[in-house]
Amino acid sequence: MYKILLVEDNEMNRDMLSRRLTRKGFVVITANDGQQGVELAESERPDLVLMDMSLPVMDGWEATRFLKSSEQLKAIPVIALTAHAMAGDDEKAYQAGCDDFDTKPVVLDRLLSKMNQLLTTESIN
Repeated sequence: MYKILLVEDNEMNRDMLSRRLTRKGFVVITANDGQQGVELAESERPDLVLMDMSLPVMDGWEATRFLKSSEQLKAIPVIALTAHAMAGDDEKAYQAGCDDFDTKPVVLDRLLSKMNQLLTTESIN
């Protein structure tokens, strides 16, 4: 079973996506802001992080840069999630260190495909 860290400040989005991923067999831990996300990544060592980019305390861009600069955490794949997808946001996410990018509202099949590709790639390496 893969452990997923979902960093999302919107309670409704967090609850809905967490329940849907749990039903698909993932263990889901959640964080409400980027700082809490970083702390949980350090303590829980998830297999993958779903990172909202618009977060309080520490935004998703900064949290991702922190994760990817850490020797212990940089191998954890991060998928950026954003509701305000603007031209260039995907490139900005990749520059911050994200391994993939997806938009909200989440299309579960599309997100699962991206997650499975990254999780399979990580388990091979």
